Amino acid sequence: MSTFVLVSLVLALGAVVLLGGYALYLWRRVWRNERERVEARAERQAALAEDLRILASSLLDEQLPLIEGAIRIKVLIDNYDTGLSQDPHCQVFQQLYEATESVPTHAAWKALDRTERRRHEARFSALELQHKAQARRSARWLLDEALPPASRAA
Repeated sequence: MSTFVLVSLVLALGAVVLLGGYALYLWRRVWRNERERVEARAERQAALAEDLRILASSLLDEQLPLIEGAIRIKVLIDNYDTGLSQDPHCQVFQQLYEATESVPTHAAWKALDRTERRRHEARFSALELQHKAQARRSARWLLDEALPPASRAA
């Protein structure tokens, strides 16, 4: 075997080892990124579940207006679990959301004349009378059955 062939084989073997090492490095990055993505999703889900627990508890304790609470719960449920948002127990939140989605908010609410605001407020009162019991049952169901138990921080 000539020196040229031997040097070429050593260089080729070195290149294969270097490329294999680089490929391993890249795969480790992929695996780490995937693990971080899964952990971030789990943290996001835990945060959404905690926010849902807070809103459902506040709705049950009447610390939050029913309409506002239902809208906030509906939006969080949609982000937390689309399957849960389709559950019949959560239908009341969807109904209240749909019944009030055309109501102006923030600056647009403040810009409404008093008569228009009173008309919307009367509608809110009617919706609250109609759906309060079901919304409270659904909030209780979320706390007791749908959401994982609250994690206790040390």
